[in-house]
Amino acid sequence: MNVLVIGAAGKTGRQVVEQAVAAGHTVTAFIRDSAQYNAPPNVRVFTGDATDPATMSHAIADQDAVIDTVGGKTPWRKTEIEQRVAHAIVAAAKQHGTCRIIAISALGVGDSTAQATLLFRLLLLPTFLRGSTADKTAMEQAIAQAGVPYVLVRPAVLNDQPAVGSVRVLAGVEKGRQITRADLAAFVVEQLTTDTHVNRAVTIANS
Repeated sequence: MNVLVIGAAGKTGRQVVEQAVAAGHTVTAFIRDSAQYNAPPNVRVFTGDATDPATMSHAIADQDAVIDTVGGKTPWRKTEIEQRVAHAIVAAAKQHGTCRIIAISALGVGDSTAQATLLFRLLLLPTFLRGSTADKTAMEQAIAQAGVPYVLVRPAVLNDQPAVGSVRVLAGVEKGRQITRADLAAFVVEQLTTDTHVNRAVTIANS
């Protein structure tokens, strides 16, 4: 499958690229600055502004699926970067007939608030994460309303520990605390070839 990974130079994006290649996919890494990225072997690099519709249209042409790993670096500040990227993805995906959009969101967005711990919900969401949560909410809405098959992945708090090797998909008010980036990436790549969670938002965690 031809797969475009947007935000490939970030911590999570790098993991997604590596695991998608390992799974046998043909991967294009969409990055903003080529000087900050050393592509793995056999990975095509596309450099540009992911918020620009014309640039995104060029990047998505001939791609079967898109994985959006974009995330802001200052989650407490008001931002629209993720929703702007999402709108560009949606327009290009509809233009070119892309078969799937997979986007990484976060615990605390939408109804996943009920799956956050009390400390996370009352302390982190309204303060440290107030900017990114609003942006991710708008990003999710743009993708879910596009009419293109999608999976929205809401990971618990990320860490850089080695992969655990198993991921829990939370149900109801089951709580999620942490997940490794490696396990998040593995789950995301799995969504390329399974229909289990298509057109759904799912919250995942190791613990």
